[in-house]
Amino acid sequence: MATMRNILGVTCCVFGLSCAAPRNSARSIGEIDPLPPLPDCVSLDSSVPVLKTAAGLEYVRTPDAAFEASRAAFPFEPKYVDLEGLRLAYYEAGAGSTGETIVLLHGQPDWAYLYRKMMPPLATAGHRVIAVDLMGFGHSDKPLPQKIHTYEQHIAWVKGLFAALDLQNVTLFCQDWGGLIGLRIVGDEPQRFARVVAANTTIPLFAPNENPYFLPANVAVDCKATDLKAAIGPAMLGGNVSMFNAWIQFSLTSPTFKPSDAMRVQIPNLSPEDAAAYDAPFPSFIFKAGVRTLPSMLAAITTNNQSAWDGLGRFEKPFLVLSGERDQGLGRKEVADRLITQVPGAKGQKHARFDSGHFIQDEIGETMATTLNAFIAENPRR
Repeated sequence: MATMRNILGVTCCVFGLSCAAPRNSARSIGEIDPLPPLPDCVSLDSSVPVLKTAAGLEYVRTPDAAFEASRAAFPFEPKYVDLEGLRLAYYEAGAGSTGETIVLLHGQPDWAYLYRKMMPPLATAGHRVIAVDLMGFGHSDKPLPQKIHTYEQHIAWVKGLFAALDLQNVTLFCQDWGGLIGLRIVGDEPQRFARVVAANTTIPLFAPNENPYFLPANVAVDCKATDLKAAIGPAMLGGNVSMFNAWIQFSLTSPTFKPSDAMRVQIPNLSPEDAAAYDAPFPSFIFKAGVRTLPSMLAAITTNNQSAWDGLGRFEKPFLVLSGERDQGLGRKEVADRLITQVPGAKGQKHARFDSGHFIQDEIGETMATTLNAFIAENPRR
């Protein structure tokens, strides 16, 4: 078995730079409590009803009217599972089909709208398709405390959906944080899965105190942090770790954070209609705790994934890795090769790279659906 140092070296290479000691001792938002008060440039919109679970967790729920403009391109009605008083949303196409069950997991800062081009052709091929909104995204409820949005909690929420729907023999398609969460579940609960497609994603693993990602020294909202390119651009000179740390800081501290601003960087010619649809779940600041906090979850990861990584090392079912060549972070060849080398089920599969950026489902969703349908057909369940 490789030593933790060797595994760490591979992981840090995957994320772009050699590992270095963190600049801030805080590894998660939960360690910074209470959070600094909001400045005058932020309005929480007092007209929004604040709800509370039986356990006292406060949350808000995006009004259905906010999604009206997205319905033409994404006509799927949300369904929900109740997880300790919070609603986790999912959307279904091909219900009642006798084909395979496909689960689609998105990342940050988007929601299941990202899969609008993939769901119809997958359902037409005879499969049951389930696209999930992570908690805090899409139609899912949006817990207000930033400290609730931890990596382990998001894994638990998605595991809760799998259990509530009794999902078995799943073909998983996961991307970005959908992969960090989804691949962890594959490693933990391999019996649920028949096949896996990992697109522009990975599962990180760091030795204690050697995770190079960190929270900013000050997580207070900065009224001047309104320009994504100005915040991220200079950091890109330092490589992927530097760039992602700048993304963590901007996401946490910008008073005007909008998902569409980030997605425009990776999606050429993002239409105004699609930009509005990606922003729809977050009509004001009070709805954004999850989407703002999620990148910072990377800073808290150390050996959390060791058992799951070992589990992936025993996963012999079909495993396909797809990459967008214009994604200079998770789309790089070494990211794909790390998974292909670790997972036995990846051997002999038609791993592929495409002319796409990070949000590969948006840019070439039809191609992704065709690829996934072929993968299923070529790898029947045994």
